[in-house]
Amino acid sequence: MLESIGVEADYRPKIEPAKVCEALAGFDGLIVRSKMRITADTLKYADNLKFVARAGAGVDNIDADALQERGIALIGANEGNRQAVGEFTLGLLISLMRNIVRGDMEVRNKVWLREENRGEEISGKTIGIIGYGNMGQSFAKVLSGFGCRILAYDRYAPEKITSPAENVTLEELQLEADIVSLHIPYIKDNLGFANEEFFRGFKKKIWFLNTSRGDVVNQEALVINLKEGSIKGAALDVLENEKLDTLTEQQLQIFNYLAQANNVILTPHIAGWTHESYVKINEVLVEKIKELL
Repeated sequence: MLESIGVEADYRPKIEPAKVCEALAGFDGLIVRSKMRITADTLKYADNLKFVARAGAGVDNIDADALQERGIALIGANEGNRQAVGEFTLGLLISLMRNIVRGDMEVRNKVWLREENRGEEISGKTIGIIGYGNMGQSFAKVLSGFGCRILAYDRYAPEKITSPAENVTLEELQLEADIVSLHIPYIKDNLGFANEEFFRGFKKKIWFLNTSRGDVVNQEALVINLKEGSIKGAALDVLENEKLDTLTEQQLQIFNYLAQANNVILTPHIAGWTHESYVKINEVLVEKIKELL
């Protein structure tokens, strides 16, 4: 794809992170995935760099301020996997409210419980979407045929909120919502956004979904509210520490509760991870790089 727009690619999937700094000398652009962190130190020999592009959604592994100081453009590709995230979030919600995962495990163990697995319908519910960028909009779109009311809150770009969602304040969303789904990026202001105060603000018992970033949820507060019943169930595609062999003692206790709770669904950060999105992300990046150059 890069060659088709006149760009020569130097693909180094096995380069050690420590060697990236010196390797950037003379290059016009850099494309990274999520495992590579880009800091001011990484860029100190990048004498000709015009852009850094992230092949995925979110740019929290890249120091945007360091790029801005050097006049280097930052390119993301959130459009590439928004459909995947919208569909997956809907799948989590249906699985959670209809006890699909729990029912599957029970039947595999020859346990046949119908009444105990009676679920709830999306139709007639009020769904609160927090963050209305590409992912929040995609989730609203796939929900639009379910006969539910959709509320959206976005503190950075409220002007993006249009039909099928209603633009509301966070307080209004907390007053009305039966279901809450997070679609916000990980930035400093969003660290622990969903904390004890956040959960206490809801008038109703809620179903809670997070397919954004694990760091935006205070998992201890989530567990407290799950235990108290103010959260009916939770589906988490992301965790605050996804390297499960490095959990602290406190993180391990929280993880063990979530892993054993029958009203919690856990998946390994795969909301945007489809064969189609893998192609779309690269198509989006190449088009943006073409426009920039």
